[in-house]
Formats: sequence, structure tokens, C-alpha cells
Amino acid sequence: MINNNQLTLSVQLPDDETFKSYQSEVNQSVCKLLNDFVANQAEQSQEKNICGFYLFGIKGVGKSHLLHACCAQAQENQLTSVCLSFSELRHLSVEVLDGLEHIDLICLDDIQYISGEADWQQAVFDLYNRVLEQNKKLIITGDKSVQALQLSLPDLRSRLSWGYIEQIKPLSDDEKLLAVQFRAQQRGLLLTDEVARFLLTRLSREMTSLLNALDKLDKASMREQRKITIPFIKDVLLT
Repeated sequence: MINNNQLTLSVQLPDDETFKSYQSEVNQSVCKLLNDFVANQAEQSQEKNICGFYLFGIKGVGKSHLLHACCAQAQENQLTSVCLSFSELRHLSVEVLDGLEHIDLICLDDIQYISGEADWQQAVFDLYNRVLEQNKKLIITGDKSVQALQLSLPDLRSRLSWGYIEQIKPLSDDEKLLAVQFRAQQRGLLLTDEVARFLLTRLSREMTSLLNALDKLDKASMREQRKITIPFIKDVLLT
């Protein structure tokens, strides 16, 4: 049963954050494994009844994007899913995790936020066990490897090490360029190479910042009925 806290947190997922829109050649093998894991097609997952997947990487490499992509893939496979972030969860009661094991795919983002929260670590450990009993899937992300997370509960560290563990590598500048242009195209916007490179050189190189900038440009472009050019970017973002 889903409780009221879960309903409050269940926001609509971004419809442009899919595996297709994740433009990174260096991480394609991880994307395929995630896709197969969600569809229960990963050979190791089938043979050993692996229900967990720990995905880690530094801020800005697209971990949240990939969780949203997993939920989108689950929906295509007619599976139920939920995606929640520990950045929000940690301010609530641990009871928010009760009943999640009845959902086919549970995605929990940024476990590093509970590194100092013993009650939350125990709750996640208990959830992992329930997910295993129900033969569902659990994907958890963090900004460090399991060993470097500084979790105080050894049992939770052990559980996170049971399943798949994959590191997301940072995108190159060329991959960021392609990713921003692809997302712009999905919105019906045209970003030339020159304009996209200007964004990359004049703004933060973090994908979150670049996509937030694209969102501002999109709204301003619609409001003012102007194309996205370098002078327009300067007017909207750099003044």
C-alpha cells in the first residue's frame, strides 16, 4: 500500500530523459545492462535472482537521468515503477519506504544523503530484503563506490554489493554538446554547433546546469518569438 508521503513525492518524470536521449558512448554498456535489468533479461540477473543494482558516479554524470530512463523503460514493458530521491526522503519518516516492495521497479537516488542516518540505513536494508522476497527490482545511486560511501550499517554495504555495481563515467565535451543539441531538438529548437559550443564554454559544464540553461532559453524563445542565437543567449543568461 502506498502512503500519503509517497503520493506527495510521486511527481511526473521528465518525458525527455530516456535511454535514447542519454548521449554517451563511453556509458553505453551500462545503459544496455540497466535496460536488460529492468526487462529482466540480464543473464546473471536471471540465473542468480539478482534484484539490486548500485550505480555511482560524480555529480553531473546523469545518474538521475538514467533512473528516469529505467522508469520509462519499465512503463514500456508494462511494469510499475517509482523514482524517489534521498535528498527529499531523508526529511520524512522512514515509513515512506513501507510497501514499495510491491512495485516492480524501485529507483532511489543519491544514497550518500543518508550516510549519517542510522534509521534510514536500516530502513533501506529492510526494503532491500523485502524486494528480494517479492522478486522485484531495486536500483540505487550514489556519488561514490560502496566502500567509499561511509555507511555505518555493514549489512547495507553488503546488500549494495550483492547485485550489479556500475560506475557512470563523465561525459566528454563532445558528448555534452550532442546531448544538449538532442534535448533541444526534442523541444523543437535548433542549436547550431556554434551556439551549443558557446553554451559549453560560457556556462558551467555540468549537464544539470546546461539543461537548466536550455530550459530558460526555451521559455524565453517562446515568449519573445526569437531564435536561439549567441546574442540571444547573452541577453537571457549573461546579463
